[in-house]
Amino acid sequence: MPETFWTVRWPDGAKERCYSPSSVVCEIFTPGVTYPLEDFLARSRTAMQRASDRVKAKYGHPCSNAMAQLHRIETRAQAFEGQDGASVTCLEITQ
Repeated sequence: MPETFWTVRWPDGAKERCYSPSSVVCEIFTPGVTYPLEDFLARSRTAMQRASDRVKAKYGHPCSNAMAQLHRIETRAQAFEGQDGASVTCLEITQ
């Protein structure tokens, strides 16, 4: 269960490096692809829940770091909700 990082570009052009305790993000995001904000949020929720579930299966408890990352993503995304055409680009994924 390798830690994985993915870098995204928000609608305002800011880049952010995100964390996952699992490589599950490789199954959900593709570098170079731009996702509408709502799709990005849905994918992030799925990725972080699956990552947390994998930690729980292995160690007996969910991953608080995955849930904290999801909280940061959801908080950041609030600034762009309601913006026409708001999208987030996955720039890279590294393990």
